[in-house]
Amino acid sequence: MIKARFAPSPTGYLHLGGARTATFNWLFARHYQGRFLLRIEDTDKSRSTDESIQEILEAMEWLGLDWDEGPYRQAERTEIYNREIRRLLEEDKAYYCYCTPEELDERRKKALEKGTMPKYDGRCRYRKGPRKGITPVVRLKVEQKGETVINDLIKGKVVYPNTQLDDFILVRSDGTPTYNFVVVVDDALMGITHVIRGDDHLNNTPKQIQLYRALGYEPPEFAHVPMILGPDRTRLSKRHGATSVLAYREEGYLPEALLNFLVRLGWSHGDQEIFSKEELIRYFSLEHVGKSSAVYNPEKLLWLNAHYIKTGDTTRLATLLVSFLKKEGLIKEKPDSKMLVSVVETLKERSRTLKEMAQMAAFYFKAPAEYDPKGASKFLTPEVLPYLQALVRELERLDPFGEEDVKAAFDKVMESFAIKLKHLAQPCRVALTGKRVSPGIFEIIVVLGKGETISRLRKAMAFIEGRNKG
Repeated sequence: MIKARFAPSPTGYLHLGGARTATFNWLFARHYQGRFLLRIEDTDKSRSTDESIQEILEAMEWLGLDWDEGPYRQAERTEIYNREIRRLLEEDKAYYCYCTPEELDERRKKALEKGTMPKYDGRCRYRKGPRKGITPVVRLKVEQKGETVINDLIKGKVVYPNTQLDDFILVRSDGTPTYNFVVVVDDALMGITHVIRGDDHLNNTPKQIQLYRALGYEPPEFAHVPMILGPDRTRLSKRHGATSVLAYREEGYLPEALLNFLVRLGWSHGDQEIFSKEELIRYFSLEHVGKSSAVYNPEKLLWLNAHYIKTGDTTRLATLLVSFLKKEGLIKEKPDSKMLVSVVETLKERSRTLKEMAQMAAFYFKAPAEYDPKGASKFLTPEVLPYLQALVRELERLDPFGEEDVKAAFDKVMESFAIKLKHLAQPCRVALTGKRVSPGIFEIIVVLGKGETISRLRKAMAFIEGRNKG
């Protein structure tokens, strides 16, 4: 059975690169009806935090990347690593190294001066006893002859001459195991069949393959995914606007939009751009992961998010919108569900994010404190005062107060004054929203309701009268 994993280090938030790696592994496992494992690589106690772990788990859950095993924590597996180290030492496949950091730096400088590769020279390989006053590290006896070959599922055959590899450290002098050691032990013992990760790990792979063999384990299949670049073709970073996954949630992106976006950063299925989760699972394969770096395009993400909002379930969007309305200071408690759904219905066609939708919805929850200056000067004029007065009279008579009823009231006023819809709708729009652009005027009026609509129209009429007197 195929088994893939995502193994983040909890030294910060889950960023886009890590989220894409998680997504590729999750889709690969789901496509082949395999298992997906989550492992927290928290052996670096000085940098790992419980807060980061919780944020990573929350981000994974928000994206819908469920796991079949885990989350395992490397910090809880110390005895397993100690056992494997003892075995390597007993089998003479690893050794204690007593070279000090100062000595290593000096040798590195000399190697660079000579133009040779600055790698560890192996002088402690055959040392018979300890060195007084020095706590050693543990190094692997790396095979120095021949080649280490990686048959990468994305990059193809990659060959490393073993002369380029040095006896790398497995355990530091403070007793903590290194990344290259614990990742091999865990992947082997957890039965990982495929390691899909960023190609910044490619240089670690020949070392890890040698360690698999030293431990007597069969290496998994490797697939190294090209990095994500910013629009300027440099490595993606905060300055490109790429922050944590949960920051996208706070900005009003939907998880299905971000997931769709992440998958398309380096993978394709013909010319298709929009995929349901079921389609992603059905179509995903490593054969269609590109060999060149993907470029982060924030406008593409906005476009995708707008699509998912436009086509999304209105009731679900209404529920999600509540927290954004609260952040904007528009509500304190959840408003009437029916009214909220109606608000979303009028805005979902024109909103790119939920945050943007909440800002656009402001006029539904708070009457405009002032009017757009250009809109007021153009549309709230003495000429329209009779139109608004007549409309208020017609609206007051309405019962029920549906969209067709409101339209009929408009038609009656327009007919009596021989005017077109724009001559009445635009003044009403400014009066009700404070702006010149908004959803359809009949929709707005129905959502606001009879009392609020009439109140705002009267306020606009008083504004016109007051300005006319002035």
